[in-house]
Amino acid sequence: MENVMSSSASHRSNVEEAVQWKDEDSIAIAGSEETLGQILWKISSELCKVFVGKGNQHGRTMALFDLLGSYRWDAKVALVLASFAASYGQFWLINQLHHDIPLASSIAMVKQLPRELIMLRPRFKALNLLLKTMVDVTKCIIKFEGLPLRHVKLDVEPIGTTKYSNATAVAAWEMLSMESRLSRILHHLSGPVHLCHRRIELKMSQKLPTLFWEEHHDNQDVLEMLLALKDNLPLKEPSTKSKLGVTELKDKVVILLISKPQLLPLDELLLLVHQTYGHSHHKEFEAKYRVVWVPVTESDHWTETEKERFIILSNSLPWYSLNRPWALHSSVVNFIRLAWQSRADPTMVVLDSKGAMTNLNGMDMVLIWGANAFPFSAVREQELLAEQKQLTLQLLVDEIDPLLAKWVEEGRNICIYGSENLDWINELNTKAREIMSCGIQLEMVYVGSSNIISENVGKTSDIIHQTIHRNLLSSTKVRFFWLRIESLRRSKLQQGGRLRIDHILQDVSALLQHHDDGNDKGGWIAIGSGTAEEIVRLEGRKAIELLSKVHEWGENVGKKGFLGAIRASVQVPKPLLILHPAEPCSHSVMIPYGKGQQQQPKGNMLCEKCRRVMKPYVVYK
Repeated sequence: MENVMSSSASHRSNVEEAVQWKDEDSIAIAGSEETLGQILWKISSELCKVFVGKGNQHGRTMALFDLLGSYRWDAKVALVLASFAASYGQFWLINQLHHDIPLASSIAMVKQLPRELIMLRPRFKALNLLLKTMVDVTKCIIKFEGLPLRHVKLDVEPIGTTKYSNATAVAAWEMLSMESRLSRILHHLSGPVHLCHRRIELKMSQKLPTLFWEEHHDNQDVLEMLLALKDNLPLKEPSTKSKLGVTELKDKVVILLISKPQLLPLDELLLLVHQTYGHSHHKEFEAKYRVVWVPVTESDHWTETEKERFIILSNSLPWYSLNRPWALHSSVVNFIRLAWQSRADPTMVVLDSKGAMTNLNGMDMVLIWGANAFPFSAVREQELLAEQKQLTLQLLVDEIDPLLAKWVEEGRNICIYGSENLDWINELNTKAREIMSCGIQLEMVYVGSSNIISENVGKTSDIIHQTIHRNLLSSTKVRFFWLRIESLRRSKLQQGGRLRIDHILQDVSALLQHHDDGNDKGGWIAIGSGTAEEIVRLEGRKAIELLSKVHEWGENVGKKGFLGAIRASVQVPKPLLILHPAEPCSHSVMIPYGKGQQQQPKGNMLCEKCRRVMKPYVVYK
């Protein structure tokens, strides 16, 4: 509407382009059975009666208000101006074209439009000044109506002053030609509205940090304050793309996936989708929780590229997302940045059905256990970790592949191995075939190394598939394996796990640092059976020697089981972890300081390059 008016006001030749907006008949109005085009047509008809009719002008004006009665004041003003803009734009369009196009000339004659406007220029100049003021008043009213007064209480004085000014604005609709009157209204409105806005920003910044520790009847007040201050239908449903209110999340556990608009690298994104919606436990808990993607940019303004990236991703993912994340209230965005997004990595903030925050970041537990981690609270994470006293096949692979998960459930003997050394891989598989020839069932699963981006891993995987055995896991699922291992170690460290006494932490750390130490003369194996038994993990020559002694321990497999026979034949010590030297590494990670952020990041942070626990420092500049 503003584009149409500004083009007409300047008598530019691009009025035709300005009025070629999206077909208004295709735009739906929430809560209305009529389209925007139908509503504007009705308002235009009533406006004509008000402007050109004779007799009871007050009655016609009140009829217009009756037509707009179901809308808020900001919507009333915007709809009336949009109706006027449509008629006004058509007038200028016909005026520009009637000299060249016979149809436009005929329409101008039917509408009794003046053919020459030179004599009317003084009137149009005054009208254009009035239009600009009308737009400014409308914006001010919209700004006031958009204030979250239901959630934040302000002093009576500025609100009362503004409401009085709004009443004055209503009366001004009968005096649309009086630009000076509208200017005075704008002057009286802008001051109180600006004051309200400043006070709400202050009160919001004070209320948000305590919002999640207060008692609530349900999660609606919390979600409305976070997501719906400027949009009554802030959510986008993943399958139909329809707009929804936060009532859709009532009595559910809500996981707020907070990230940049680009979200995650593809492999990590696919694993997150798999663990939330492809996991076997998803159907069991599907009705009890929802994931809502809340993207937040580093700057205060979204670029067109960021908007396009968000729209494409949000239309492709199975989660709820915000319709217009760029419309989030500025206080909410600032709170998210300071309290929940101190690092660049995505965060999953978990709110229970009452709106209380139960986990500041449930990302790792979701990647490890998927939907089985419901209700995704920090307490649930502690319970899951406490249940696992040792590293089993089930914990190691979870459900990254359906067939592999089925083998684990069936109790099959599985040897998971990793290496980039083809000689060692060939020797290992030769020994494995000797075991199978003795009638002992054994499945071989190759997972490369933690350095999944290495070209050698891809080449090695292709050679194994072509010459040794079928690769059960695709490159993507191999990446899933290592991402879960990384999350498991991170979760253990954040829960206070200690390397010398935590067996699971020892095992997963050893797997991750095997490549990092450059110790790839051989490889490693993790042999397990079923869901409960602890795996046997060995490296290099020790792994080859163990499989070579099948004639010594193979006879006991029937009595003691596969792993029992191995342990009875060879004393398998708890895998030794090669600890890093005490001196610190030279790597560093800079976490940007946020205004108002006084606490250092909680928990241990691992160096992404050498996997050592990093020490926090404050750097000033």
